[in-house]
Amino acid sequence: MTAQLMKIYPDNPEMKKIEQVAEVLREGGLVIYPTDTIYGVGCDLFNRKAVERVCRLKGLRPKDMNLSFICYDLSDISHYVKRLDTPDFKLLKKSLPGPFTFILESNSNVPKILDVTKKTVGIRIPDHTIPRMIVKSLGNPIVTTSLKDDDKIIEYMTDPEVMYESFKHQVDIVIDGGYGGNIPSTVVDCTGDEYVILREGLGDIREFA
Repeated sequence: MTAQLMKIYPDNPEMKKIEQVAEVLREGGLVIYPTDTIYGVGCDLFNRKAVERVCRLKGLRPKDMNLSFICYDLSDISHYVKRLDTPDFKLLKKSLPGPFTFILESNSNVPKILDVTKKTVGIRIPDHTIPRMIVKSLGNPIVTTSLKDDDKIIEYMTDPEVMYESFKHQVDIVIDGGYGGNIPSTVVDCTGDEYVILREGLGDIREFA
C-alpha cells in the first residue's frame, strides 16, 4: 500500500476531495492533514482497527494513548462530554475555533477504544477549513495526534512532501494543504474547578478567560 498525496487548498477546498477523504476514513484509513497549528494524523473515532493503526504508527500501547479528537463545532462537543459548566462553555465559545485542546470529562458516547475506558478526552475545533470539513462530511469526530520529526531541533514536520515520503506506507492519504506550523496547540484542562494550562502552545487562553 502506498498513500495518495492529495493537494487541497485551505481557502477553497474541493468537496469532491473532502468526500473522498471521508470515505477513506469510513473504511478504516489513516489520513495526515493540516490544522491551524501542526499537521496531524487521524482516523475515524469509531473505527477500532483504525485507532489500532494510529497506535502502531505512534509506537504507543492503547492504554498510553491520550485520546484527542477534532469536532466540527461546539454542538458536536456536547455529544461526547459529561457536562459543560457555564464558565467552561463561555471559555470554549470565546476561544474556538482556535489553537487549543481542551481536556474534558468524557461521557458514554466516547467509544471504549481498544477496551480502554478514557475518563477524559481532548477536544479540538481547529481554525482550519480542511479538518472541520472532513469531520462534517464523515459525520464523526476524527482522532488526532501529532507527527513528530526525528530532528529534535525541528520537532514537528511541516512539509507535506516530507511527511509523504516518511509515512506513505503507513497511512492512506497525505493531504497537502501547504506548509504547516511547528508550534502545537495549547492544552487546557477543564476538569477541575478552574482551568489549568498543561502545555503552552500557539494559543494564549488568558486572552479569553
